[in-house]
This record gives sequence, structure tokens and C-alpha cells, in this order.
Amino acid sequence: MKYFHNEIEAKWQQYWAENGTFKASNNSDKPKYYVLDMFPYPSGAGLHVGHPLGYIASDIVARFKRHQGFNVLHPQGYDSFGLPAEQYAIQTGQHPEKTTRENIARYREQLDKIGFSFDWSREVRTSNPDYYKHTQWIFIQLFESWYNNDTNQAEAIATLIEKFEKEGNVNVNAVCDENIVSFTAAEWNSFSSEQQQKILLQYRLTYLAETEVNWCPALGTVLANDEIVNGVSERGGHQVIRKKMTQWSMRISAYAERLLQGLETIDWTESLKESQRNWIGKSVGAMVSFNVNNHDAKIDVFTTRPDTIFGVTFMTLAPEHELVAQITTPEQKAAVEAYVEATAKRSERERMADVKTISGVFTGAYAEHPFTKEPIPVWIGDYVLAGYGTGAVMAVPCGDERDYAFANFFKGTHGMPEIKNIFNQDISEAAFGEKGGFELVDSDFLNGLDYKSGTKKVIEELEKIGAGKAKVNYRLRDAVFSRQRYWGEPFPVYYVNGLPQMIDKKHLPIVLPEVEKYLPTEDGQPPLGNATVWAWDTEKNTVVSNELIDNETVFPLELNTMPGWAGSSWYWMRYMDAQNENEFASEEALKYWENVDLYIGGSEHATGHLLYSRFWNKFLKDRGFAPTEEPFKKLINQGMILGMSAFIYRWEYIVNSEDKKKKVIFFSKNIIDKAVKEKAFITDSNQQSKDVLESLVKTHGRIKQSEANWNNFTPIHVDLSCINDITNELDIEKFKAHPLYSDYKDAEFICNEDGKYIVGREVEKMSKSKYNVVNPDDICNEYGADTLRLYEMFLGPLEQAKPWNTAGITGVYGFLKKLWRLYFDDNGLNITNDEPTADMYKSLHKTIKKVTEDIENFSFNTSVSQFMICVNELSQQKCHHRAILEPLAVLVSPYAPHIAEELWCALGHEGSIATVAFPKFEEKYLVESEKEYPVSFNGKMRFTIKLPLDLTAAQIEEIVMADERTQNQLQGRTPNKVIIVPGKIINLVG
Repeated sequence: MKYFHNEIEAKWQQYWAENGTFKASNNSDKPKYYVLDMFPYPSGAGLHVGHPLGYIASDIVARFKRHQGFNVLHPQGYDSFGLPAEQYAIQTGQHPEKTTRENIARYREQLDKIGFSFDWSREVRTSNPDYYKHTQWIFIQLFESWYNNDTNQAEAIATLIEKFEKEGNVNVNAVCDENIVSFTAAEWNSFSSEQQQKILLQYRLTYLAETEVNWCPALGTVLANDEIVNGVSERGGHQVIRKKMTQWSMRISAYAERLLQGLETIDWTESLKESQRNWIGKSVGAMVSFNVNNHDAKIDVFTTRPDTIFGVTFMTLAPEHELVAQITTPEQKAAVEAYVEATAKRSERERMADVKTISGVFTGAYAEHPFTKEPIPVWIGDYVLAGYGTGAVMAVPCGDERDYAFANFFKGTHGMPEIKNIFNQDISEAAFGEKGGFELVDSDFLNGLDYKSGTKKVIEELEKIGAGKAKVNYRLRDAVFSRQRYWGEPFPVYYVNGLPQMIDKKHLPIVLPEVEKYLPTEDGQPPLGNATVWAWDTEKNTVVSNELIDNETVFPLELNTMPGWAGSSWYWMRYMDAQNENEFASEEALKYWENVDLYIGGSEHATGHLLYSRFWNKFLKDRGFAPTEEPFKKLINQGMILGMSAFIYRWEYIVNSEDKKKKVIFFSKNIIDKAVKEKAFITDSNQQSKDVLESLVKTHGRIKQSEANWNNFTPIHVDLSCINDITNELDIEKFKAHPLYSDYKDAEFICNEDGKYIVGREVEKMSKSKYNVVNPDDICNEYGADTLRLYEMFLGPLEQAKPWNTAGITGVYGFLKKLWRLYFDDNGLNITNDEPTADMYKSLHKTIKKVTEDIENFSFNTSVSQFMICVNELSQQKCHHRAILEPLAVLVSPYAPHIAEELWCALGHEGSIATVAFPKFEEKYLVESEKEYPVSFNGKMRFTIKLPLDLTAAQIEEIVMADERTQNQLQGRTPNKVIIVPGKIINLVG
């Protein structure tokens, strides 16, 4: 009976779907285990074989935990709002909801084909109104909250209003806007409603503010930092500039310290924790104020080195700093404005990464040193960021390399004085940036002090004169929450006299309106500005036509939408109670599941999604809506499966100089290797490239030396469908017929002596643009989903990147067929109820031990190796014994569930194998009772003999001496010495 994977896998996938095999219960006496994947964005390209890697690993754990008796929640859904769908809608005119729905259907088909044990009854889609109405509700809760530093948590805004009514804001210790104006209770109570609303906006956890943002004119939207790569938009590669806009923001900065401390309570890799620590960027130092000469203004600076205050040589403001326009002198205005304009074209990430370029402009203004009263020139420089600290730096060149380089670069120019040295160290060649090994000099009352004592002393003196105080600062900034897009969650917000009002929970969701086009309006409003029915009637509590806005009860709705991270910052909680219409999850469900036990996903989300998720979870815990502080107990980043790209090697030259007609020749990789004498092929226009081409010209004699165009000898990516993936041979006719390569239909191919064109291969990121994508559907059709699952785990450790090689998959497929033959022969099921041998038990229990440990340690690749060893041993032992093969089927089930189900069924069991108890390891089966001794003569091993381990040395000697093989070796001689170490060696000497 043969192994027909397609029939088996279709049968059991249908069974699981019809029987709800993997449906989790919110009421169970079993212990809970929640395993979650970072849910996918459904692109039109579908899945390639790299995408399921993490899903397979999480599925193995989920299935294993079910076998261990856990009530397992293993859900799946789609992060279905986002910019790609909107851009596709702009290009094609199709509604993004339609393309998103089609993409999801494709993903679901592919996921089902791989046999994941997802509880699909809990599927979520962030773009569905029944989901995002809860995202809107969470936004409202953030708006209705403030952060109380005294209780170190978020509280309802009503408690803040109560404080204002009773005592004003003098004693309120809150995370809020800078420069809050003090007021008494009497003043608060006398304020108009509008005045009170404006004040409360300065305290709310989500608030409106004019903010520096990453604006992409081509896409017509704000981008988050993680949506920008190398200074351009990740989507489309468009220019990004810095621009001030009124945006919704979230006070994630209120949670900076708690986000840091929480890292100590969760089981994440140290590298991932360090990424978050660096992003949060805690610094301890002082806030110092410098008066600006001839202006009623101060420059506030946060510094971690207040002890160096007497070394301040100049000051640098971020080009976007609000004081720049105010303090710049007329003489410097043109230069400053030009510099500000140029800086706006560079993203913050680009400016942070560029440590080599030195640029800046003198404003013409001077600040006053708080102690010496000396004038300090004020510059602007793009290495200072408006959003970090105060957007201003007190530059101490003697103690900071970047300040040192800046001062030396502009040395001798107007506005750059000589560097002051305040250390008893030589700074003639470089700055002295150490925090130890020095005494301060030329520093007035700090002379003779070191870093610690100097810092303490200067803060005391700054506080005395009202020019500074101790301060803890964080790099983490409030998160901009507005996007100028259509395809995102609408805000549940309308405006009365320009002030935001929240729509009541009972009227949610506020659903995206229809628009004629998805681009911004002609006057620059977001795409929702194209909607004709997008106003809120406060009397009817519904969305109405914009034409009614002049009515007393009708007001404009927010035109921005929420960012992509809104829906993904709480989705794991929705899985706990996905069908609940009234609340995002019931209290009972939240209490039962608590948080995610195992979270698997890509490391690219280390500082975006994971920070925002932790922030929202902590906020919801503060307000009593979530049971735990942290959302994800354990987190594993899976590595990347890399593609094996294929290349052909093009040489292009001009045949006719008059009409510039070009001739293209492709050289087989083997010929190139021979020409360069096994050296790596180089595509640059350098001497080695010339040598390569000259060698090829001489070897093949087809091209005149004078026709050579050295610059165009380049490798070209080839679609994998055009090659034999095992032999690396190019199908030339198929290549010429491929629509991608129509330009090369007349090209000449120089092949090997055997007439074959061999492509080059290189490991790269799997990508459509590199034509190296492998479709999992093709693998499942040809080899089966179980083979795909096993092979992806077999490639290497989960966390590491590893190359895909389809040629290697046949070995795994062969293993499954060999496993099948343990249970079936040509006549059908071949199972005996006989007692297994000791070796059979040993093979089984070695595997139970290894696989159990591997899954618990997430070392899935070594489990697959152990399965192969076990099946080989059992095949050699001719094992068809039920007592061995029943537990073996359960062992295999987490990795290869379809074949395991079929084997379990064939063994006479009803229902699914999914919840059958996992086999338990028994040590007794691995305890050795015999030892195979090597028998040596004068140190050379001649044969082996298997003996019981409980024999004494004398008994062993007696048996060995009586053995016929010993007598043949001795030829009648008596050995001088017999060395026996029980359990180890036997050696006859002389």
C-alpha cells in the first residue's frame, strides 16, 4: 500500500475543519496555553516558503501542548489595513476592501494546505468594522485618560477634573505638555467649557499637537520611522521630508520607565531587549537653561554631563527648533533658511546614521552662560534632532567627539571661538570623552572635582540660581498617531469649534465612507476629504452629508485615519473572545487566558509593534481592562529562509556604431569560472573584469577585441522556472519564451562543451524582484505539506537564517515513505501485537526523550534528525510492533500531522490523534545491560565481543580466552598480561 500524500492531507484537513478539532474553549479545567504568531499582512503575492517558518514552529508547540493535556489557543488573523492595499487601489481604481478580501482568501487557502492547527472560529481582520469598532473604543479610553505620576499609572480624566475643581493644577504631578500655565480651583471653575477642553488636551494620553513628522509627498501621507529605509519610503522608494503638521499623538513617553522595567520580567532574547532599551534611551543628567542675549527667550538643554558646563564653547539647535526663526539675525537669515529647507529633505533616521558629514550654520545669536555670563554663539546643525531631548545641545568640544569635529570644521569662521579645555588631559588630537581619570580645571567652583562630585555640585548650584535641575530623560518620543490615508481605522472624532469630541461607544463603529478616489484632495486634505457623506449629526447620532455641516447639530469628522499599528497593538486580546459584540473581550475570557505564553515573529518588529503593544497592554491594565502588565511572556524571533537565486552572465556590445545596434551574449558559469581560474566573478569595470573578458574573447573567438564594452558584463537574475533546480541547467528555449526576458530572444548563449548552459547560484533574501521565490503550493502538491513542514524545520535552528534548496527536500520525502513502510506493506497494514525487543524500546524511548526536550527548547531541527535515525533503526529491526508504532505516530504528529492522523486511524483508533497523550520517556529502556567490547592484541583491535555489564574482570577474561578468535590470534602462545577494565577495554599483551 503506497503513501499518497495528496489524498491523506486533503482528507484530514477536511476532517479538522468539519469537526472543529482545534477549537479552544474559554471554560476548561485544563491548564491554558496561548501560542501566537505575529499575524500577516495579506499581500497579493501570497505566501512563499519563507513565510510559514514561524507558523510551523508555533504549530508544533501548539500540537505538542494539546498532547500534553493543555487547552491550547492557537489563533490566526490578518493585519489587513495598510498602505500597500491603498497604493494598489490608487493604481487600479479597485476598492482596497476588495483586493484585501481576495488576498486574504489566497492566504487562507495556502495556510490550510500546510495543515496548521489554527482555531479559525476566532479569526480577526483589523479592517473589519466589527473589529475596529473596538480599536476606536480603545482610542476613546486613551483620550479619556491622563497619567498620574504619583500613582504611576493612567487614570480616568474625570479624576483629573475633580482635582482641578478642588485645588487647581499646582499640585498635579502628571505627564503633560511643556509650559503648562498654573491655575487655581476658582480659576478653573470660572473657565469656559472651551478653555477647559483646551487645558485637558494638554494632559490626555492621546492629544492633538503640532508635531514634526516624516511627510512623503509622493504617497501623500505621514510615515513612521520604521516605514523609512535609507532616507526614502519603504513603499516605492519616495523622498521623505520633515514637516510640521497638527496630528494626533500618543503619550507613550509616559510609560518609558515601565517599558524599561517590564523587560526584566519577560522571557525574550537579550538582543531584542537591548533593541528596546536603546530605543527607549534612558539618560540621567540635568536640564540647564541659557538665556538668549537681546531676546526674551531661553534655550533649555538636557545634558548627561552637567559637570562640563564650563567647557561650553558654542550651542547647537536642531534646524526645526522653534527659536531658530526668532533669534536668527538678518545677516544670517538667508543662510539659515536655506539650511533649514535642505535639512527638511532628510529623515531623522538618515541624520542619526550620518556621522561623517559635518554641516551647520551660525544663527548670529548668542546665549548667556548661566555662571560666567559669557556670550556663547548659537548654531544650527542637522545632527541635533528636534524630537530628542529639547532639540538643543550645549557643545563641549573638549569632551565630545562630534562637538570637537564640528568646532574644528568651522574653526576660524565667524561665530566659532577657540575650544575651551576643562580637563587636566591633552585634547590637541581628540576630545577626552571619559567619565573617569580626570580632574576638572578652569571650571570655577568645580576645579579639582571628578565626574560624580562635579555633577552633584553643579546641579546644586544650578538649582540655587534657578538655571537648572536634575533630570531623567528618554529618547522615546510620543508616537504620532495620524495618517493621511484612506485605508485605515477612522477616528471616532468630530470637531466643534476646532476642538475634538468623542463619539459615544454605543454608536461605534464609525465606518469608512465611500470615496471616488484614494488620493489627497486638491487642497491637500487627506483622502477622506473626498468623501461627500462624512459629517456627524449629534442629534441623530449618525454620519450624514457634508452639505449639512452648517446646521447647528452637524459637525465635521476627522479626516485622518489611524496608523497600521493601531489594530495590531491589541489583537491578541480579541482572539480571547473574538465573537463578543459588546466588548473587545469579556472579563472572564481575559482572566482565563491572561496573556500570550509563546509569541513567534520577525525581529523587524523589535522597536515598532512590540513597543506599541506593550504600551497599550499596560494602559489597558491601568484602566482595569486587561489582567496583566505584559502581553507576551516568551518571544522568539524566527530567522529568514533565504532564496537560492539563479544568474546568467550577460556581455553586451555594440555591433554597428552607426545605428548603435547591440548584441547580447550569455556565457555559461562554468566558462566564466574557467576564465578567471576559479576566482570569484566581478561585475565592476575594473582590471580583473577586463582580464576575464579578454580571456573569454580569446577562448571563444566570437567577438572582436575592439568591440568589447567592458561596463556591460553583468549577471542577470533568472526566474527559477527557467532552470533545473538540481542540475542548475538553463532551459534556453523556455528562457527566451518567458515574458520577462523578451529583450533577449535573439541573444546568443555560449554553453559548455556538452551543450549545456549552467547558471550561477547565490543565496539572497527571498523576493519577487530576485525571481527566487518558491511557492509552498508547489511543494505541497509534489511532496506534501508534511514534507514541507519537516523540511523547513530540518534546515537549521529556528532563529538562524538558512538557504532554501529544493533539491534537499527529496530526502525528507523519502523519510516519510520509509516511516509509512513501518506500518504498511504491499498488502496493506502490517502490524503485530508481539512484545517488542529491547532494541526497539531503546530506539523509541531515545526518540521520546530527544523530541520532548527539543520541543521544550525550540530546537526543532534536531528532532527531525532523530526521527530519521529512529525510523532507520526500526526498519533494520524489522519492527511492525503496535507497542512501538502507536507512540511513534503520536511523536511524529506535531511535525507531520497528516500522516500521523492516517497512521493512527489505520491502527484502529477513532477520531483525531490531536489530543492523544504524548508518550512519556522511561529511563529503564536506555539502561545498558550489555557492552560491546573491542578486543585488542598489543593495542590493536582485532574483533568485538558483546558481554553482560555485570561480569567481573575474571569472568570476562575466562570468556575471552575461551573464544575461538582469541585462540587464532595467539596461535598457542600465552599472553604476558591481560588488561581488563569492566565496561571499557580488553587488551592482551605479549
